[in-house]
Amino acid sequence: MIDAARRLAGQTRLPTVLGLTDGLLNALTLASSSLLGTGSPATLSLAARVGCVALVTSAFTMFVADYAEQRAHLVRAAKELNLISRGHLATTRLGQLAAMRSTRAMAVAAVSSFVGAGLPLLLGVLIPGPSWIVILLAIAALSALGASLAHAFQGRKGRWALAMGCGAVAVTWIGDILHIT
Repeated sequence: MIDAARRLAGQTRLPTVLGLTDGLLNALTLASSSLLGTGSPATLSLAARVGCVALVTSAFTMFVADYAEQRAHLVRAAKELNLISRGHLATTRLGQLAAMRSTRAMAVAAVSSFVGAGLPLLLGVLIPGPSWIVILLAIAALSALGASLAHAFQGRKGRWALAMGCGAVAVTWIGDILHIT
């Protein structure tokens, strides 16, 4: 049971991290102009809209990237086995397994992205105060994600947290300049 959980965690690490990071960056990019520029408070509608945009873009990106990688592995394996048809393995059960794994990665990334984008905005709705608190929450969440990744991979927590926080600030600045919402 523990081995199965570790295997699943290893298979979903990339889509989870990608989804959370993508969602938080989407929230910062899409909502920063509204939250910083006009000082408009976060709303449930804004959280849902930004969350849905993050979900869709992350799902599409993750599926395409993961499935392309899975198919490339099958093509390489067919070449190493000297199979006549390059795409032969992709039409077998291995090809179906690749599509299923990519679909799982897509679902994990989509949910993670929705949570990453929607949660800081939803907290901004629930917590009274200035609208820029949402921006601070998202930046803090990205910094915490960086520190936890560093901890998991024996990296320097402060450096990872700082790098992720600086990236978040840069994306917020870009979103404010572009005035998307």
